[in-house]
Amino acid sequence: MSMRKGEMTRAAILDVALELASRDGLEGLTIGLLADRMNMSKSGVFAHFGSREDLQIEVLRLYHGRFEQEVFFPSIKEARGLPRLEAMFNRWLKRVSVEIASGCIYISGAVEYDDRPGPIREALVAMVRAWQEALVRGAQQAIDCGDLKPGTDARQLVYEMYGLVLAVHHDARFLRLPGTVERAHRGFARLIEDYRNPNSKQCSQPEASALK
Repeated sequence: MSMRKGEMTRAAILDVALELASRDGLEGLTIGLLADRMNMSKSGVFAHFGSREDLQIEVLRLYHGRFEQEVFFPSIKEARGLPRLEAMFNRWLKRVSVEIASGCIYISGAVEYDDRPGPIREALVAMVRAWQEALVRGAQQAIDCGDLKPGTDARQLVYEMYGLVLAVHHDARFLRLPGTVERAHRGFARLIEDYRNPNSKQCSQPEASALK
């Protein structure tokens, strides 16, 4: 029973830690601030996490797991080819649009840890690369299926997709410009139209595996 209570407390701490990290960044996440929010002592928080760094990495894992559940897994239920690639982008953009008010840890973390070596940067880089590689696989499948033109560079396409999402985060969150999500949707539609193969064929159904 006490073990179950401990797990529930740990999960509650992580939920609040993720909220704080989304707002203030991973470097803004402190044991003291978290203890205040949880009405716990610092030692009580430390009992669940060996160090501040361990806490930050667990927050990253929680964020990554939720990203998988909201974006990746539903998308790969779509047929291979453009349906899956479009689902990946649209769900990703939907998540980013929701995070405009709070902040995206993948994007804010890239700013915080671009030149800060260590385990947190390594974990963050691994997670972002896993998502990029999933996008590249989706793009390559669309090429192999014939939905996109032969000779299309999958990594170039993903680079351009990534640019649209980063622009949304920058213009909506930093510049507070209206209509940024709609602009990204239009940009993606134009991008896909440029790469689309007019003689496309239907692709086979999905395989399900987590981001690694």
